[in-house]
Amino acid sequence: MASDAPASLPVQLAEQPRLLKLKKIFISKFGSAPKFYARAPGRVNLIGEHIDYCGYAVLPMAIEQDILIAVEPVNTQVVQLANTNPLYSDFSTSVKNIHINKTKPVWHNYFLCGLKGVQVELAEICTKSERYIGTEGGGMDQSISFLAEEGTAKLIEFSPLRATDVRLPSGAAFVIANSCVEMNKAATSHYNIRVMECRLATKLLSKSKGLEWKKMLKLQDVQAKLGVSLKEMLTIVEEVFHPEPYSVEEICTCLGISLEELRTQILSQNTQDVTTFKLYQRAMHVYTEAGRVLEFKKICSEAPASAIQLLGDLMNQSHISCRDMYECSCPELDQLVDICLQSGAIGSRLTGAGWGGCTVSMVPSDKLSTFLTNVKEAYYKRNDQRLALEKNSLFATKPGGGALVFLEA
Repeated sequence: MASDAPASLPVQLAEQPRLLKLKKIFISKFGSAPKFYARAPGRVNLIGEHIDYCGYAVLPMAIEQDILIAVEPVNTQVVQLANTNPLYSDFSTSVKNIHINKTKPVWHNYFLCGLKGVQVELAEICTKSERYIGTEGGGMDQSISFLAEEGTAKLIEFSPLRATDVRLPSGAAFVIANSCVEMNKAATSHYNIRVMECRLATKLLSKSKGLEWKKMLKLQDVQAKLGVSLKEMLTIVEEVFHPEPYSVEEICTCLGISLEELRTQILSQNTQDVTTFKLYQRAMHVYTEAGRVLEFKKICSEAPASAIQLLGDLMNQSHISCRDMYECSCPELDQLVDICLQSGAIGSRLTGAGWGGCTVSMVPSDKLSTFLTNVKEAYYKRNDQRLALEKNSLFATKPGGGALVFLEA
């Protein structure tokens, strides 16, 4: 599926107010009309957080919120970029001299990084291209944006990239709520530190089991090479790692390398000054979360009478692991998860990289209206009224497609 071209669809601009607005802004900026438009849907990951870059499957779904791009090919070697949001400045550069400063995460870098990789398949290239901006990510965001289909979530697997439909249970809606906390993963080291902790855990596990540790990059590689189950990997993690943080000196001793080799050959640029890494906690999260993804798909496939409750339990376990073992939550996200559960959600968890952003909650369809009202009231009571009124938003999407319910305070 990764080789399929993105869908092309003729549309009437008169029926698309957002496209009309985009066209007018484009003409005002460049003096000519765009030749075509591109659309990339947003996504929400239902379960499987921070494990795509470890080689494990994730389970996201696309949403109707999207990004629209208006394009006009030109006969020059200059690419010109503009954003409808006035907070983001216009930009132009020669395609022969693309320079991306990883230490300065400006908006147009996300477009420029795509230009550095147009020679391989599109979904996989976007995963690799993002690394030009300094983010050592996996492939979930790009893959679901390209491979999504209406009415179904997707089990996204990697190496090779493939997608399997996952039919979500009827009788439930998935509600996305914004915590109002912003976290730019390209501008901070939080995300890349977690990636490096997983990479270091991979290498120490590999060496402890006599594998070629220098060639091993992902925790899934260790499981595959050993030929054991996820449950058995948890036992191995318990045997190999201690729960206390590892100093860089201890890591070097375990691997038999110098500090210079560690920094230049293993760590990413913005993690070379980190002095301690938590390996036990990160590996435990990855292997348990990978198991939860498979169990989530199994429940959806078998559709037992208790499916909604079982899926909710998995989502709750996922958030606890993200909060306690992967430490990628924040007080505002934890508070929002608690509010959602107290307001009637069967399951609720952070979604995305974490340290801010959104939660996703599974709510019985017949309780959706009451849930939305209760969450907004509870959030307003606990937080600054002005902030909530200006920024907080909730929206819900029901499995099987249909209209998106969007509520904004």
